[in-house]
Amino acid sequence: MVKVTLNGKGELRKLKIDPALADRDEVEVLEDLIVAAFNDAKTKVDAQMAEEMAQVTGGLQLPPGMKLPF
Repeated sequence: MVKVTLNGKGELRKLKIDPALADRDEVEVLEDLIVAAFNDAKTKVDAQMAEEMAQVTGGLQLPPGMKLPF
């Protein structure tokens, strides 16, 4: 009844809700709002994780492309 499509970075790219679950005229708007909310939350989590990792590593710069935890 609900389908979610993520890209390789874990970002929500597409959401499909069965029209039987909601008002047919508003399903597309609902899908767009959920995608936007999910991606906003993921961006905030990623930023928080980066900030906490910077505190743990004492600002130590890692080589490009290297992420912790492995």
